[in-house]
Amino acid sequence: MEHNHEKLYEAFGELLYVTAMADGLIQEEEVSALENVLVKHPWAADIKWSFNYERKKERGVEEVYARVLDYCTNAGPSPEYQNMVEVMEAMAKASDGIDTEEQKVMDTFTHTLIEKFKNDIEGIQ
Repeated sequence: MEHNHEKLYEAFGELLYVTAMADGLIQEEEVSALENVLVKHPWAADIKWSFNYERKKERGVEEVYARVLDYCTNAGPSPEYQNMVEVMEAMAKASDGIDTEEQKVMDTFTHTLIEKFKNDIEGIQ
């Protein structure tokens, strides 16, 4: 599947929302860190818009995470995933370090994508 960059970055904004909400609340330090990390990113506006949209709507993290995972696994591998993990880590560290629930979101996201893509490769061999 060819990447629709706008949709990919919207999914990243949603994933950042899930990560920030993993401990039950979005801290202002996390929002500031997100702003700082994304300041030079060419798609920062799309990522922040998506993050803020989910924040405003207060959707359940499970629903949002399922939508993100569905999009990313169907979109296939992208070099942007590594960058996104780094952004998630920077944001999560901003408020008293990365807690267990935030780490779980990041680990699960990474593991799920890797396993899906490995299975896809095995399926074509």
